[in-house]
Amino acid sequence: MVVNMFKAIWLEQSAGQTQAVLKDIDITALPEADTLVRVEWSSLNYKDGLAITGRSPVVRKFPMIPGIDFAGTVETCASGAWKPGDQVLLTGWGHGESAFGGLAQRARVDGAKLVRLPAGLNGAREVAYSPP
Repeated sequence: MVVNMFKAIWLEQSAGQTQAVLKDIDITALPEADTLVRVEWSSLNYKDGLAITGRSPVVRKFPMIPGIDFAGTVETCASGAWKPGDQVLLTGWGHGESAFGGLAQRARVDGAKLVRLPAGLNGAREVAYSPP
């Protein structure tokens, strides 16, 4: 039996303290949603830093995969809104707070929240800040 595992930053809370670990996750742990994306880029911004360190109540439920944004490639989409191979972006929508976010190799999300990556742009430049 082949197990579909991927790496993610995994947040848990115990006795009011947030613990962050790099963990192998089974794809079945992802929430039900219509679109599976292979995450290629994400950013680590101030809000994610607060979530990972537990210094502010950013995370609304545990366990959590932090990361409020990502860029990647659609692997599957049950709704038909996206095709495998489509390049997409996701920013916000509560990801990393109340829904699993982009600091992982895979994300399963509502395809209606995704935006097509415009031709000629790449996820590294669009998600992560790059100084001029």
